[in-house]
Amino acid sequence: MHVVIQATHSSDRLPLAVSFACFVVAGGTTATTDATVPTLGATAVAIGAVYALALYAKAVTRRTLAQLSIAFWIAFIAVAGLHAVGLGTVGATVPGPAETIAFSLSAITWGTFLTACGSTAFLAAREYGASAGSHVEADEQVLEGETSDYSTR
Repeated sequence: MHVVIQATHSSDRLPLAVSFACFVVAGGTTATTDATVPTLGATAVAIGAVYALALYAKAVTRRTLAQLSIAFWIAFIAVAGLHAVGLGTVGATVPGPAETIAFSLSAITWGTFLTACGSTAFLAAREYGASAGSHVEADEQVLEGETSDYSTR
C-alpha cells in the first residue's frame, strides 16, 4: 500500500500581497491627515508590512527578489508620472469621483514606493550577507593555515 503524504500548497505571494496592501493603507492614511493618532496607526501598519515583506524575502530566491524590486521601482515611476500631470487632472479625466481617484493614486504611490524600497533593502542585505560570508570563510581558511603546523590535506 502506498502512503500519500499530503502537503499544503501555500503561495509565497501571500506575504507580498499583505505587505503591499498594508503599505497602501499606511500611505493612504497619512496622505489625508497630519494628525498624530492616524500617523501612529499607519506606522504600526507599515511595521506589519515590513514584517510580511521580510517573510516573503526569506521565502524566495535572490533572483526573484531582484525581479520584484525592479518591477516595483518601474511601477512606482509609472505611478509617480501621474503626479507630474497632477492627481486632480487625472481624477477629472478618469470616470468616477475625482477625490477618490486622487486618493487612491496617492495611496498606490506610497505602496509601490515603500514596497520597492523594502524589497531593495532586503535584497541588499541578502547580497551583503552572501558576500560577507564568503569573505569570512576565506579569512578563516587563512587563519587556519597560519595557526596550524600541519596540512589539512
